Amino acid sequence: MSKPALIELLAPARDADIAIAAIQHGADAVYMGASHHGARADATNTLDDVRRACDYAHQFGARIYATVNTLVYDNELDEVERLIHDLYRIGVDALIVQDLALLRMDLPPIPLHASTQCDIRTPEKARFLEALGFSQLVMARELTLEEIADIRRVTSVPLEAFVHGALCVSYSGRCAISQVLKGRSANRGECAQLCRLPYDLVDGQGRTLVEAKHLLSLRDMARHDRLEQMMAAGITSFKIEGRLKDMSYVKNVVAYYRRAIDKIIVRQPERYQRSSFGQMELSFEPAIEKSFNRGFTHYFLDERRPADGTDIASIDTPKSQGEPLGRVVRCNGNALTIDTRSHLANGDGLSYYDAQGTFTGTRVNRVLDGGTVLLRERAAIPRGTLIYRTADKAFNDVLAKPSATRTIGVNAKLRYSGGMLVLTLDDERGNHVTHTMPCELQPASKPQGDRQIAELGKLGGTIYRLQEAQVQGDVFIPASLLSQLRRETVELLDRAQRITRHEDKRRKEDKAFPCPVTALTPADNVANRLAEAVYRDHGVTSITPALEAGALATPTTPLMHTRYCLRRQLGACLKDKNAVKMPRDLYLKTGNTLLKVTCDCKNCEMLLTLE
Repeated sequence: MSKPALIELLAPARDADIAIAAIQHGADAVYMGASHHGARADATNTLDDVRRACDYAHQFGARIYATVNTLVYDNELDEVERLIHDLYRIGVDALIVQDLALLRMDLPPIPLHASTQCDIRTPEKARFLEALGFSQLVMARELTLEEIADIRRVTSVPLEAFVHGALCVSYSGRCAISQVLKGRSANRGECAQLCRLPYDLVDGQGRTLVEAKHLLSLRDMARHDRLEQMMAAGITSFKIEGRLKDMSYVKNVVAYYRRAIDKIIVRQPERYQRSSFGQMELSFEPAIEKSFNRGFTHYFLDERRPADGTDIASIDTPKSQGEPLGRVVRCNGNALTIDTRSHLANGDGLSYYDAQGTFTGTRVNRVLDGGTVLLRERAAIPRGTLIYRTADKAFNDVLAKPSATRTIGVNAKLRYSGGMLVLTLDDERGNHVTHTMPCELQPASKPQGDRQIAELGKLGGTIYRLQEAQVQGDVFIPASLLSQLRRETVELLDRAQRITRHEDKRRKEDKAFPCPVTALTPADNVANRLAEAVYRDHGVTSITPALEAGALATPTTPLMHTRYCLRRQLGACLKDKNAVKMPRDLYLKTGNTLLKVTCDCKNCEMLLTLE
């Protein structure tokens, strides 16, 4: 019988404090930026901060992955190589990378994970990256369960997929709009988020069909109810997006998915197993709708061409919608009554769509009885309007404080023999240590078992939790002596974990394995000589460099390549005979910028180019 698959909950962290909180709330692994060359330029960390996160995570058998997932220029290759040596030295478990140049650097044997920016959408691409020596592959967000299963059938390394958080509308690694229009490369961690802007949809004659809507702004992904199907398809690493999110967001979302994953593992222990150790205790009830979200979608998980795409985009606002509370019963001045069962608190943030369709926010000044609140300002909100809570004051106050503990279970065996007091500790990680102290003890005048167990259980200030204990209840052991023995034995247990911790190594490259294509375009993001050498070693004969490396954008250069389709979103799909009729030529307009919309109906994809 095969071993259970190790399931990983992978959390984001902007800094070391959030990384530690993510581990405390149930993450098996955390990904975070180093000092440079991470795909979130505003989420960088010093080596000391990354080391602190590693030291904490490794106690629980959890892992820290450093994101070195931007394109690298030729004059930066040596700098990146030095950075990776430093990251390996401080204990980073793997690197998440995009640029294949790393395969030709002089690196330590640190595992490499292929970033989502590697655009892994096909079995052929996945198989190639595995052959290059990548230890884990991050699937494109757009893949269906069937497409994931197809990739699983031809690969053997772990597959990783996003399950929660903000969605890029373009295939990751294939969005050039920020680079071309603003000179800020998404592949260099500087995305200007032009997809969140309002656009007009116009036809070939310049007539406005849709005005000032966020037509490229997607809802947030939430697949908490599809985890088991994803496991069955071959996913073992479940990734939460959000390296720019705050600590409260990470705590809440990680805790929510920890519970969801654990329910599956408990139900099917013969198939699945957690990939780290420790028991979590929470001081709150996780609720993902209480954290930042634009509304939720499964995206394309079930089918490549959803029959109804209206749940994919959030075209009315790119802001957080929070949780639906209920509908307005009456609004009189600043007194608002809502038909809701939720408990409201002074300081709650409320939002609603006004008569013009604008998502408008307000704040609760004071809570009265019967679902009535006094707002900080007067409002005229029609009866029946749906009210959202975008800030839950009481919930956020709990998350602002320490809100979880994570502990390692230990069993203790205490005995006294031949003038030696002996304490043995076994923990759930598989560590086993024994410590002895010479001493002269006297028989006890009354049973000492309960007192000794209580003393051994004083593990506050450590990560340990006493589960079971066998003690020597017929001798009297001074509390100070037993306390010293416990403390020194726990230090041995910590040392044993550091010494025995398993470190994965980088997989070898199969240099004879051919690249599935022989010609590369700017969208393949070759930005330096080493990446070019990798591709040529694997049979590529024609390489046009990335836009960031000097290639010029033309009217045919895709600024965005998406599986999301505006026509489908607006009910005007050309394949649907009952669809709303729209002109064939469509454009997105913002300011003086005009983007041509091309629908590739054969592949159910959309391209945006500069008109």
